[in-house]
Amino acid sequence: MKFAVFTHNGKQHLGRLADNDTVLECLDVPESVFEQDGVVSLIGRPSPAVTDKIPVSDVELLAPVPRPSRNVFCVGKNYYAHAEEFAASGFDSSAAKGAVPEAPIVFSKLPETVEATGSAIKLDKSVTNTVDYEAELAVIIGKPGRNISKKDALSHVWGYTIVNDVTSRDLQGHHNQWLIGKSQDSFCPMGPWAVTADEIDLADTPIKCWVNGELRQDSNTGLLIFDVPTIIAAISNGITLNSGDVIATGTPAGVGIGFKPPRYLAGGDIVAIEIGGIGTLENPVEEI
Repeated sequence: MKFAVFTHNGKQHLGRLADNDTVLECLDVPESVFEQDGVVSLIGRPSPAVTDKIPVSDVELLAPVPRPSRNVFCVGKNYYAHAEEFAASGFDSSAAKGAVPEAPIVFSKLPETVEATGSAIKLDKSVTNTVDYEAELAVIIGKPGRNISKKDALSHVWGYTIVNDVTSRDLQGHHNQWLIGKSQDSFCPMGPWAVTADEIDLADTPIKCWVNGELRQDSNTGLLIFDVPTIIAAISNGITLNSGDVIATGTPAGVGIGFKPPRYLAGGDIVAIEIGGIGTLENPVEEI
């Protein structure tokens, strides 16, 4: 099933897609419960009643998890071709240990970076001119756990969504770590839908990204270096994962830094990310 958080006539709703994805069924969950947590408020809750039906064309979509309760977990260099292109870029502080990591590289993005499909990726030219896109499948944790084994990991997954792990490459390189370069305001577009875990075949789900209609990234989740169970096991090693935690699983090759010369985002660009079974996350770039 596909779920969304959206506004209609000035009121926020939590809904489920129906009628060949043309209608959103409003679910009977108090707005005070889901206004921050979004689809996370469905985890562990009996199936809510439907209170209304609204055409998708009449709503404004919000991020499925409008404000995560803590930082978004992210994994770097998790497709072989991207690991090679990033190691060759000159911005990879871990490249001395080899292009392909021996264990998942985990960093985070601040919760305030999250934006909805259609919202602008803000390019503050007084801070950075090297803003890049990264198409990623994101995991939404359902069942909490600590020291989760790989064989049990997928039982802790509620569902999936799309994340654009927008990055300032110069800030990433300047600080020799990734938090600041990854956590600029608006640097985590998410959505448009969250889908339950049964909707996604992790061994064979296409992931693509276009910039201004030009296909830049074209890969498949089956090509991850560290698969989702391995990622969950690594992050939960001594750290309790909570319901609603979001984990971005890494981006394939084709990011702007991989071109010679690099092809960074500029004001007026449109970035569209499509992941099979989820949909398309599309955001304009706006200079501020």
